[in-house]
Amino acid sequence: MSEQNIKDKLELVFDDNRLFASLCGEFDENLFLFEKQFNIEIITRGNHIILLGNINNIKMARLALESLYALIEQSNHVDRHDIEGIIRMAKQQARQSNSSDLQDNIKLAQIKMRKTIIKARTPMQNNYINAFDKNELVFGIGPAGTGKTYLGVAQGVKLLERKEIDRIILSRPAVEAGENLGFLPGDLKEKVDPYLRPLYDALYDMMEPDFIERAINNGIIEIAPLAFMRGRTLSNALIILDEAQNTTRMQMKMFLTRLGENSKMIVTGDPSQIDLPRGVKSGLLEALDIVKNVQGVNVTRFSEKDVVRHELVGRIVKAYNAKDNAEGENKS
Repeated sequence: MSEQNIKDKLELVFDDNRLFASLCGEFDENLFLFEKQFNIEIITRGNHIILLGNINNIKMARLALESLYALIEQSNHVDRHDIEGIIRMAKQQARQSNSSDLQDNIKLAQIKMRKTIIKARTPMQNNYINAFDKNELVFGIGPAGTGKTYLGVAQGVKLLERKEIDRIILSRPAVEAGENLGFLPGDLKEKVDPYLRPLYDALYDMMEPDFIERAINNGIIEIAPLAFMRGRTLSNALIILDEAQNTTRMQMKMFLTRLGENSKMIVTGDPSQIDLPRGVKSGLLEALDIVKNVQGVNVTRFSEKDVVRHELVGRIVKAYNAKDNAEGENKS
């Protein structure tokens, strides 16, 4: 690959015609997306791409295009989510770079499973996935739609398939039932299912349904309300606590001290959606302060910029945050 740099113009040459076709997309749809996202004009001539526009925008687009080309070369397939992830990371790298030029290709962190491969779609997701392999306890904190729970389940599936753990344990505080599930009809699984549906949905995206049913029946995948975790030591497992903002101080301490030999924990929560009774402090908020300097613990904080659902979700989260911030300033 070679490039010739002219003022407000950059020409890129891509050597492999097959990869170049994938880079452009059907009817050049990928290039149209790059034009819109980086506010530039793109002209193609053979296997040449000419970028026209503001020089800083051109440099970001170059980084994103070359990173996308490298990803196609590596995996032979990319989808719209991969492209959007590369665009987000190119913009962040440009904001954070002190250099007049951007050199290194962007590498999307991946979780590889038998059924699918999940790639990071935002810079913070990149950090979150990389944190899984380096820490025993990872907190994913932030608004809905940022992938914090979904990626945690994917990590559990990956470790289970590689036989690095013996089981996945999924837990969630059933705040709406007051952690007292006895009055609900059905067996334990039927009582807890409504609260753990997001975790089930993630599992069914990543594993075959018949395997999931067998794994649950054999205890390889365990669904447990937080109240049933007391007194246990959890070894050779990945334990995921979802909706952790709705834990009390004692519940969070109890959960974190269940960690056994060859086990890891992922704790996810959204501090803006605490459903605890008035006057009850969230155990998640206290835990984040207590463990912030503990070795082997990572805290990844997502924001509305990391929302990967419909674009409107990110704008809604941003609007709510703005209102909360304004109300906080008025109170002070």
